[in-house]
Amino acid sequence: MDYGVQEPARLGRTRLPDGRLLGWAEWGPADGTPVLVCPGAATSRWLGFGGGVVGSAGIRLISVDRPGLGASDPAPGRTLTSWATDIRHLIRERGLRTPSAVGFSQGAPFALALAANGLVNAVAVVSGSDELAHPRFAHSLSPQVRDLVDAVAADPGAAEVSFAEFGSTDALWDLIIMASPEADRAVYTDPVFQHAFRRAMDEAFSQGPAGYARDTVLAMGRWPFDPADIAVPVDLWYGQQDTSPVHSPDLGESLARVIPKATRHLLPAAAGALLWTHADAVLRSLPT
Repeated sequence: MDYGVQEPARLGRTRLPDGRLLGWAEWGPADGTPVLVCPGAATSRWLGFGGGVVGSAGIRLISVDRPGLGASDPAPGRTLTSWATDIRHLIRERGLRTPSAVGFSQGAPFALALAANGLVNAVAVVSGSDELAHPRFAHSLSPQVRDLVDAVAADPGAAEVSFAEFGSTDALWDLIIMASPEADRAVYTDPVFQHAFRRAMDEAFSQGPAGYARDTVLAMGRWPFDPADIAVPVDLWYGQQDTSPVHSPDLGESLARVIPKATRHLLPAAAGALLWTHADAVLRSLPT
């Protein structure tokens, strides 16, 4: 089956005001409607989606490596707010006007940070990680995830070191496969998809595990913005068969109540790989 993973049409790096370089990949027409992609944990700009959709939909899909991953230079101590500052410059330099954003899995808080900072006109959160450290999830996290959240709250620096010691392509791949239901394993172990996924992970770890570790600290901590203040439309896409313990514990139900213009799509027969199994619906929910 074709899950829409194709080679990027364009690759590049944009220099930020402090001299760092931010790596990106693009698919679709260069003059198309811009959509920024915030990839999932420990993956790079190389792993796209919707390869059979972006051309006909007129979408310019831009996946951006977060600092320290793939082709983006490190930024020790970075935050969700500093990420938004980096993207503000990228938008200006790349002539992206006011793009939309897609945040998959651990990329969700990064996409929502762009909305909270007024940089995008809409967001699609796909199988997204929620604000796991929020009190509304005090009693609904798995024991393993609760331990991670508590570790970040108690000592973020020590937690970051621990995440770095764990982080590698093989360790993350094994964790993903173990935590996924059969519907997702069928996607992830498809030979073409697996090659693309693991290549993106290899590139993400090409500078070492520090970028992944910093991402995980940010994902497991409190967000520096209130989702209730997000003023743009947010589509929340979840599959009812999703078993990942680090996605939203309630599959976006409470987040939909918090974000004023949220629309929740709960697909009964789907699991967590919605970015590739339902790319057309996700992309066509965004403004054109």
